[in-house]
Amino acid sequence: MTHALFDPITLRGLEIRNRVWIPPMCQYMVEAQDGVPTPWHLVHLGGLARGGAGAVVVEATGVVPEGRISPQDLGLWNDEQRDAFRPITDFIHSQGAVAGIQLAHAGRKASTSREWGPTAGGGNVAPEQGGWQPVGPSPVAFPGLHVPTELTVEGIADVVRAFAVAARRAVDAGFDLLELHGAHGYLLHEFLSPLSNERTDQYGGSLENRARALLETVDAVRAEVGEDVPLVVRLSATDWVEGGWDLPETEQLSAWLGEHDVDLVSVSTGGNVQNAPIPVGPGYQLPFATAIRQATGVPVAAVGMIDDPFQAEQIVALGQADVVLVGRGALRDPNFPIRAAQALRVDLPYKPAPYERAYR
Repeated sequence: MTHALFDPITLRGLEIRNRVWIPPMCQYMVEAQDGVPTPWHLVHLGGLARGGAGAVVVEATGVVPEGRISPQDLGLWNDEQRDAFRPITDFIHSQGAVAGIQLAHAGRKASTSREWGPTAGGGNVAPEQGGWQPVGPSPVAFPGLHVPTELTVEGIADVVRAFAVAARRAVDAGFDLLELHGAHGYLLHEFLSPLSNERTDQYGGSLENRARALLETVDAVRAEVGEDVPLVVRLSATDWVEGGWDLPETEQLSAWLGEHDVDLVSVSTGGNVQNAPIPVGPGYQLPFATAIRQATGVPVAAVGMIDDPFQAEQIVALGQADVVLVGRGALRDPNFPIRAAQALRVDLPYKPAPYERAYR
């Protein structure tokens, strides 16, 4: 018996064994503050691959040092970082999963503290603790954080190039799939939203102008890595407030992304407005993914409290989304895909042999 959730999906010739993927989830575990992945990342990501996921996507990884959310973020701006990722991608592949990575620039939300440790508290990290001055499309601060330095046109071009160079390093490190972070109030989302983008040049004002930085980044990455590498873009479909980024704009942008050779849109919401009135509940972001899929025909991934195997199966079987992203549920249970297969009575051929006795 087959189920839609465990049917493979193919993007640009890359077959991914099922539709249960692990989304990027920040770990803030680079204690050396040098962006180099550590044994924590190998065990964390490797365990998720061993648990049966179709693809495991590495957390937001800074394309430049000042593009990190926190000093403890991963980076991919030098060759030492690239080389340290290779054992991780090798292990993910050894478990039959696809290795993906989310390339990111935090923009005005950069240089902020992680949730624990001596710098915890949610504000900006001081220079003596490894912090730096953030940048953004406009000098508009996220509440409680520093006013960012407005990027010049030349500075935007530098960011675009940094994404492309990081993409090349990612492919060289063994990653099969690349995701660009255009969501959650980070730099590319900041350009999209009129709440954070007050520019009057070619990067501000109209939707076409606000989308320019993201589309230029997509084109630069595609030109750098070629036609064979699947490219995903993560978007927040709405800012959840009047006058902010919204679903109709996301639908139009998603159509443009499809025209620019993006293979899948990962649909999230929020992140650009503090304390936005978000109605959180099981599958609360799914309607946005479904609307984008129906409006554009571009494949989509859905995320947001999708923790039940039958819920996940229904989403894919009914065509509400092409892929289900299980984040916090997979942190609680790294073997969620295998457990979901058991619940749906699917006999997976890729359970780890040493663990086989646990599923008899």
